[in-house]
Order: sequence, then structure tokens, then C-alpha cells
Amino acid sequence: MMRMFGLLLACACGVLVPLRTSAQQVRIGELVIADTDIPVRLVGYGLVVGLDGTGDRAIGGYGARHTVQSTVNLLRNFGVEVPGQLLRTRNVAAVVVTAEASAFLRPGGRFEIHVSSLGDAVSLRGGVLWATPLVFDPSGPPVATAQGPLLLSEGLTGRNAYTVETTARIPDGGLLLENLPRSGFSSSSRLVLRQPNLGTATRVAEAINQSLGEGVATVEDPGSIALTMPADQAGGVPATLARINDLVIEPAQTAQVLVDTRDGTVVAGGDVTVGRAVVSHAGLTLTVGATEGGQPVPGEVRVTPGASVQDVASALHGIGAPPNVIAAIFESLRRVGALAAEVKVR
Repeated sequence: MMRMFGLLLACACGVLVPLRTSAQQVRIGELVIADTDIPVRLVGYGLVVGLDGTGDRAIGGYGARHTVQSTVNLLRNFGVEVPGQLLRTRNVAAVVVTAEASAFLRPGGRFEIHVSSLGDAVSLRGGVLWATPLVFDPSGPPVATAQGPLLLSEGLTGRNAYTVETTARIPDGGLLLENLPRSGFSSSSRLVLRQPNLGTATRVAEAINQSLGEGVATVEDPGSIALTMPADQAGGVPATLARINDLVIEPAQTAQVLVDTRDGTVVAGGDVTVGRAVVSHAGLTLTVGATEGGQPVPGEVRVTPGASVQDVASALHGIGAPPNVIAAIFESLRRVGALAAEVKVR
């Protein structure tokens, strides 16, 4: 009976007192890359075809002449000669193609590509990218090709709806044709943090030394950890790196606030709160630490002192504040010292 009472009491305490959750545990392989695994960026120029009259505005020699000339060159490659002054390219758009691929990707490997309009096309919706050569060195030969139907990124619905129709992506739209320049994988002697942070770098080095022995890992700076590979490790450098990647640590949290000016999304990293401050911007006033009494007037937002970033963001969203205004308010809070965090606006 006493055991049952104790169990019920423990459950009640668990309901009344919030449980302290542990911080996120992350594999080291998600935080770092080997110094020989630096991605290669590829770029190309091509044409998107099949648009529904939303392409570059060009009639003959007027308007987007680069699109007309590119279309003439494309047709000439197939033995079709068409005078440029007769072309109307409303169904075609000139685009820049960009991609990032691992240096260890082999010919036949696929990767995602991004397409961005270069002319005055209104929309790329429904278009198909014509076979486009990609290079990593503008003066070098093509090492990959890209083609396929475009996929636009749809935004939110309702008041904050947005869709940028002049950029798109093609999952697995890139195809590698030639080997990319790469360093020897077995010569890796350094780990590079994807997001430099001295606390995280120190924890990574400590975890490696505990697993493989003291002196294997040394922190060089917030973004780099030097490795002295043990000579007696079975499998050599590849096996050692695989073992390091599988180690789990708790990364240091960075006080950081990210604000997306397209849809107003606010993301806070670390335990971030907002101190007392008053910010007025674009007809809207935010008061952190408002005194009791009185009702907020239209365009005024009040939150208690010590409120979290999420509380402030929810209050601003609640009155329909535009994304750019939300970004400006958080930047102002940082400048006056009420927000001890780095604010990044994208």
C-alpha cells in the first residue's frame, strides 16, 4: 500500500513540477566535415522552356536579346536556322543554374540544382530546364549537366502568403560527368566545424580524446580541430574518421535569433529572453515590461519583462505585424541591449 502511495505521489509531482529535459545530443559527424571534404560549387547558364507566356519579353532584336541569341544557338545545334528577328520568346527564359556537390561524388552521381531567372521573366512555373552544362572553373570544361522540370517553393497561405516564382529547384536534376578535384581522403588531418563555435569545438576535441586517447584532437580555433591519427587504429584513417563521426556530444548553444523577412518566421537558439525596452517602428510600439493598468492602444504591444523571444514574436504576429517590421524590432532590441543575442535577418 505504501509503495502504491509513493508511486502516486511521484506521478503527482511529475505533473505539478515540470521535468527538466536534457539538451540535444548530436553526432559529431553532423557538426563537422573533414578538411578534404570541402564541397564544390558548380554554375551554368541555360534556358527554361515550356513556360505559359511568362518568359523573357523579347520580340526579334528588342527586349531580352541574350535569350533570343541563346535560343538561336540552341536551334542551330540541331541544324535549324531561324533568324533572331523572327523569334518571340515568351515561352523561354534565360536562367543561371547553381549547385553544390560533394568533392567525393563520382560520375553518375546526382545532386540538387537551383535555377534563377536572369532576364525579366514573370514566372518559371511549369517550365523545364534545357540540358545545361555546369562548370566549377569558368575557363574549364563542363564537369556535369543539369536538366528537368522545375519545382517552385510555395510559401504560406493567408495573409502572409508569398511565392517567389523566378527561382526554382530540381531535386536530383544535376548529373556528374567527370571527377571533381579532390584531396586524398586518407590524408585528412583536420575537422572543420560547419558552424564555428569555441565551446562546441572544445567538446568535440574532448569526446575524441576520451575515445581514442589524449592528444589525438587539439582545438586550433573556433572552427578547426587538428587530428593526430593513432598509428595503431584498425582500418586506418577512414575507420578512425567513421568512429569519430559516430561519437555523440552536446553542442554549445549559441544565443541567436533568426528572422525570415518573407514570412515572419522567428527562430531562437539558446535560452534567450528580452529585457525592458520600448521600440516604436512603422506605427507600431512594443513595450517590454509595461506597467499594470490601462488598456493597450491600437498598434501597441505589451509583454512582461523577461519574456522569451517566442512570446514577443507571438505578440507581434497576433496584431499582424509585417515580417520586415518584426525583423527591425528585434534588431532594435539588440542594439539597445534588451536582447543579448545575435540577430540574423534573411
